[in-house]
Amino acid sequence: MNSRLSDRIWASILSVLLWAVFSITANFTYTPTALALEYNKEILVDADFSGRDLTDSSFTKANLRQSNFSNSNLRGVSFFAANLESANLQGTDLSNATLDSARLIKADLTNAVLEGAFAANAKFDGAIIDGADFTDVLLRPDEQKKLCKLAKGTNPTTGRDTRDTLFCP
Repeated sequence: MNSRLSDRIWASILSVLLWAVFSITANFTYTPTALALEYNKEILVDADFSGRDLTDSSFTKANLRQSNFSNSNLRGVSFFAANLESANLQGTDLSNATLDSARLIKADLTNAVLEGAFAANAKFDGAIIDGADFTDVLLRPDEQKKLCKLAKGTNPTTGRDTRDTLFCP
């Protein structure tokens, strides 16, 4: 009888250990396809985020000067009051992003899609916007006027003319 009790105890211990190993392994091997990250107030000068899926991430008040976001998915990302001076945003999807109070001075937005982005108080001085799509983007009238002086090209993803999306005269 002692042998049976001993076998049951060992079987129970082995069962608990296997369950623990399985649980730990399952937690470390599962990786979601798009993970919203927070980089708020970070200093990320010259950082490389190219080709990444950063959907719904937050870069509020981050210093992203000269950073590379080319060909990244930035849908729903918050760049509220971020410094994106001279950042590479070529071919990015900034749909529904928050760019309010962001500094996009000398940023390269070639072929970017900004559809539905909120860019009130954003600064675009010297930005490159060839082929960018500004459909339904909320801009200040003075910034819209500045952008119309630079606007040219057609967005390869949406097929929309940059000047048309900015309602340029």
